[in-house]
Amino acid sequence: MSGESDLIKLYSARILELAADIPHLDRLSDPDASVKKRSPLCGSTVTVDLKVEDGQVVAFGQDVKACALGQAAAAVVGSAVIGRTQAEIETARSQLKAMLRSDGPIPDAPFDGLEVLIPAREFKNRHASILLALDATAEAFAQAQQENCA
Repeated sequence: MSGESDLIKLYSARILELAADIPHLDRLSDPDASVKKRSPLCGSTVTVDLKVEDGQVVAFGQDVKACALGQAAAAVVGSAVIGRTQAEIETARSQLKAMLRSDGPIPDAPFDGLEVLIPAREFKNRHASILLALDATAEAFAQAQQENCA
């Protein structure tokens, strides 16, 4: 077996491991914001609830109904999101888009676990599913900030 196919096999195993162990799968009972995002191509959905205090995520919940790639992305986001600011989340989303669409570098820590999704660059029809968790989190954060300022 060639090194490249070994690497793909390794990533596939990591993706499945992440998809099987998604953190924060309980929805929040009193979120500052809740956002549901859906990929029109494959029908994957991610709903994110969050609470924000002093400009940082202090509580996070998610409901993930996505392919293994979307689940893996949600697992990485769920592991990294507590304590993050709006700027950090938006930067991670931009970096993930660039990594998938234009061979950009992996997102900065603590979202660097998204590197597991590099093999998905070639599967453009899966990009929207992979981006769901960060898209929903970024939108929920923006909504929470508006609510907290109102």
